[in-house]
Amino acid sequence: MKPEPLEVIHGSGNLYRDFGYSDADSLLLRDVLAAEIIKTLDRKKLTVRQAQERTGIAAADFSRIRNCDLKRFTLDRLMGIINKLGSRVEISMEFKPDAEYAAAARATGVAGGRVESVALQSGKRSKGRTVNAGCPAGEPR
Repeated sequence: MKPEPLEVIHGSGNLYRDFGYSDADSLLLRDVLAAEIIKTLDRKKLTVRQAQERTGIAAADFSRIRNCDLKRFTLDRLMGIINKLGSRVEISMEFKPDAEYAAAARATGVAGGRVESVALQSGKRSKGRTVNAGCPAGEPR
C-alpha cells in the first residue's frame, strides 16, 4: 500500500500563532525569556538552589521555568529574573498590520497579525541574536 503524500505547510515562526492562540506573541516572548534563563543557569552551572541563593527567587520558580511551566510568570517577572542572574534584556520589535500580514501569509496557510521578529540580547551588547522559537519543551500551552 502506497502511503498518502504529506501536506507541507510553512509555519510562521511562531508555534502559538500557527495553532491559533490569540496571545501568540506574548506566549512566544515568554518562552524566549524562559529559554534565556535556562541557558544562563546551564552556562553558569547553577542548580535551582544555587540560583535561589544568588537571586532570592524561589527554587521552585526556577524548577517551573526549567519544566516550561510558565503559567505563573509574567513577562516583566521573567525579565527581572534574567536581570538578577546578571544579564540585561533588550527587545526590539517590528509590527505588521493584520491586513498586510494576512495577505503575505495566505500562501502559507497562516493568518492574523504578529510580531515579525523578537531580538533578545543578553549580557554584552555584542552577543545579541534573533530568536524566534518556542519553549525548549516544545508543547504549546
